Amino acid sequence: MSKLEIAERVRGMTDNVWVRFDKVARETDPVNCGSGRPDLAPPDFMVGALKESISELNTLHQYTREFGHPRLVKALARMYSRLVGQEIDAEEEVVITVGAQQALYCTIFGMVNPGDEVIVIEPFFDGYETITQIAEGVPVYIPLRPPQAKDGKNVSSADWVLDPKELESKFNEKTKMIVLNTPHNPTGKVFSRQELEVIANLCKKHDVICLSDEVYEWLVFGGAEHVRICTLPGMWERTITVGSAGKAFNITGWKVGWAYGERNVLRGTRLYHQSCRITLSTLLQEAVAIGIEHETDRIHEPTSYWKGLCTRLQEKRDRVCSSLSCIGMTPTVPQGGYFIMADFSNIASKADIEGEGPKDERFAMWLCRTKKLLGIPPSSFYGPADKVLAQHLIRFCFMREDSTLHQAIQILNELKPTM
Repeated sequence: MSKLEIAERVRGMTDNVWVRFDKVARETDPVNCGSGRPDLAPPDFMVGALKESISELNTLHQYTREFGHPRLVKALARMYSRLVGQEIDAEEEVVITVGAQQALYCTIFGMVNPGDEVIVIEPFFDGYETITQIAEGVPVYIPLRPPQAKDGKNVSSADWVLDPKELESKFNEKTKMIVLNTPHNPTGKVFSRQELEVIANLCKKHDVICLSDEVYEWLVFGGAEHVRICTLPGMWERTITVGSAGKAFNITGWKVGWAYGERNVLRGTRLYHQSCRITLSTLLQEAVAIGIEHETDRIHEPTSYWKGLCTRLQEKRDRVCSSLSCIGMTPTVPQGGYFIMADFSNIASKADIEGEGPKDERFAMWLCRTKKLLGIPPSSFYGPADKVLAQHLIRFCFMREDSTLHQAIQILNELKPTM
């Protein structure tokens, strides 16, 4: 074998769904409601914070502390201490990362040994599966099961549920970790306290770590409540929680994320983190710290940016769901996040999607190439045995300017009479 061969750990990997559909999007220039990259402007106070940071003439242009810029870890510790009812040590219990995905990467690599099993809830952010496999862990899949839509009524993301007995069957002596995502991408489900208690009790019974991806924590709509699983009895010491400045402030290009948790459970994340990189942008961390400080004093207040953003997003969600329903699709109305999963079963037969490969991918490709609207096929968010569960589904992002959504809705409205 040539020494120029790539490593065995990545030899079986191929272009993921993002690479494939980004290529098609660059070829066709569609209305992009596929990626999680918003086209909404960030809040003025965040832009101002970055300008202020850049204007500083010395220390902010140099390396900062390895595990996170002091001002940022202190701001996060202060905010989350209030939210979770634990006094969080900024020095030992918060780590700043290059986006939330690096927090996931460092946590899985820092905690999972070869052969360890990691329970992954389907549909999932595909990074959970990929990172686990590269770390030589074994993904164990369990699906959220949607209800059957009746009488043309929409489905709520709350109706996508885990079967408690099926979930319990996934835990055994090899189980090291379960990855939780709430609010959930791509369904928008906000796990209830009762659902989290089931997961928490199994984690405690089997001595399992919970990696809780809560990057959409501030995007929760009326009637739903975001409960942090680390606040449940006995879970603080076995939960690592991941957050994102990009999702919180509409600044995904800044790539600032974090993980927090009890110092002993966070130790693996910290150790692996220090081998991956030497700090990250001091300027961006300073600006994010200013933003966190700004919002911490306004949480639940009418002046909160997050509160106003949720109101705006709920209106966008309702517009898109209404349009999807009008053309015959069945949307899952999300309780949080900024994605909508829609069932296209009723119109699939009228689309030209003959060929090989997953049906949802063929439909998404047809919609992009023929109708110039980009959505993402979610079969890539399922394990090999469960991809069939996504065969009639497509994911749309509604974190878009009204003008973008107007174009998307125009295209959707054209589908019904032409199909």
